Amino acid sequence: MPRQRDTRSSIFNFIQEFAREKGYPPTVREIQRACGLASPRAVQYHLEALEREGFIERDSRTVRGIQLPGREPAAPVPLYGTIAAGEPIPVPDSGGWTPVAEEILQVPARLVEGRRRPFALRVRGTSMIDALVDNGDIVILEPPGAVDDGDMVAVWLSDRQEVTLKKIYVEADRVRLQPANDAMQPIYADPHDVLVQGKVIAVLREYKASIYKPVPG
Repeated sequence: MPRQRDTRSSIFNFIQEFAREKGYPPTVREIQRACGLASPRAVQYHLEALEREGFIERDSRTVRGIQLPGREPAAPVPLYGTIAAGEPIPVPDSGGWTPVAEEILQVPARLVEGRRRPFALRVRGTSMIDALVDNGDIVILEPPGAVDDGDMVAVWLSDRQEVTLKKIYVEADRVRLQPANDAMQPIYADPHDVLVQGKVIAVLREYKASIYKPVPG
């Protein structure tokens, strides 16, 4: 029993530290690797005990469904992979951008309160660096209603079969997709080739200390 208690304590400490650094809870596999357990089943055994004892709460519907009582309420947001903040990333499916969730993130509920079907993308590139979006950050978006000039959006470019993250400006006969980086040039596109997939509402920023901090958009 003392050995099990030590293992349980190690798991709980890891969950606390992981959530503090990343801003979301670990998966069972991450706990298994970090705590040196033999199998996911062994992790589940200890998580069930921690839940019974009131140290954690769990939502079995998501892979990151662990909650620490007393922490800020969290909301599930699907992570749909990577988007370019630089040169657009080609997308194999010529029918359009049809993402599939890689995992479900638990983000502070206040970031997505009242939003319609929010989703997340991991950023690749530095074209939005002056808008405080860096390589490796995670942006949270919602499907667009009205889009205003200067909004940061995820755009599907049908003629290029590519998707990119830029600020959008509608000009007389074209759309300008503007980077927030003086070293990079804007992309100009025919309005018929531009489909806005989402508007950025928040950023999860990764600092050098690897601590994710939510930044409202």
